[in-house]
Amino acid sequence: MQLNLPILLTLLRIALIPVFVGVFFLSFPGVNLVCSALFGLAALTDWLDGYLARRLGQTSAFGAFLDPVADKLMVAVALVLLVQAIPTPLIAVSAAIIIGREIAISALREWMAQIGKQGQVAVSMIGKLKTTAQMVAVLLLLYRDPLWFFPTLEIGLGLLVIAAVLTLWSMLHYLMAAWFALK
Repeated sequence: MQLNLPILLTLLRIALIPVFVGVFFLSFPGVNLVCSALFGLAALTDWLDGYLARRLGQTSAFGAFLDPVADKLMVAVALVLLVQAIPTPLIAVSAAIIIGREIAISALREWMAQIGKQGQVAVSMIGKLKTTAQMVAVLLLLYRDPLWFFPTLEIGLGLLVIAAVLTLWSMLHYLMAAWFALK
């Protein structure tokens, strides 16, 4: 395994998880802002590592494996913490849908790869829209406090529901793409 900048950014994202969790449970003025900033930094490295890997010609099998693992870990941890911080059925159901889909689609992709049909379950535009809505929703929900006239909590909740709907839609898309192999 060759360490390059994209892989180091992915490893940074994984290393940020315990820092993020630790800060989340601290109590000081501005803790919501720091948590949002840490999650935002992780989201930024998610975009940046993929961009740099392609731009610098530093794509690798290890990076292709590690990047989605880092993404799913950070999002799952943030959603679990949000369920604890904002214990509402809307957040809990949305988090369960998003985390459950990630587990199901990861298993589907692994199985499809084992039978040589991984191209049928490649990342789609729906998945990218879902990820964008999800990341923005989590950022806003972590911040939670109104930002001047902008209701971050309410907009974050709305985006999380949209992300959950897109999550179900993208899961259906992946399952339909894999249907013939599943039969």
